[in-house]
Amino acid sequence: MEITNLGKADGLPPVDWAAVAEKLDAGSAPAPDAANSRTTWLSTINEDGSPHVTAVGALWLDGTFWFQTGAGTRKGRNVARDPRCSVAVSVRDADVVIEGDAARVTEPGALARIAKAWADNGWPAKPDDSGLGITAPFNAPSQGPPPWNVYRIEPRSAIVTVAAEPGGLTRFRF
Repeated sequence: MEITNLGKADGLPPVDWAAVAEKLDAGSAPAPDAANSRTTWLSTINEDGSPHVTAVGALWLDGTFWFQTGAGTRKGRNVARDPRCSVAVSVRDADVVIEGDAARVTEPGALARIAKAWADNGWPAKPDDSGLGITAPFNAPSQGPPPWNVYRIEPRSAIVTVAAEPGGLTRFRF
């Protein structure tokens, strides 16, 4: 892993990636009185090269982010054409942006594992009978009808900003 301390000129220490990954693994949320929120944001690339940013119900599992969407959604069309994307989320005392490529997941074991993770977090997802996606009794209406495609974002790089003392701003390349 290549680590660049972007806060060095300001006397800030490098961020400890293991501590950030531990918070992501635990589903850490910002402090109740924090100005940031637990919304997870996905940024994809529109056909004209402009960014498209939308809130998603992404999960961090096994060192990577997972999200689901209908094939006809803008984010679904965008990652089918250009897999480059980023995910931004706030955890306790830090903001995290992960960049990588979205890859559609159709392997039955992986779909079952991520569906169970969503179900364990309160959204009763399960693999669809087609074996190509997931379904649930409800989803955002904009997702279209199930089955919904599942994507895995393998982190290529991350930038972490730590707001708590002593602070920090660090880029990680994996």
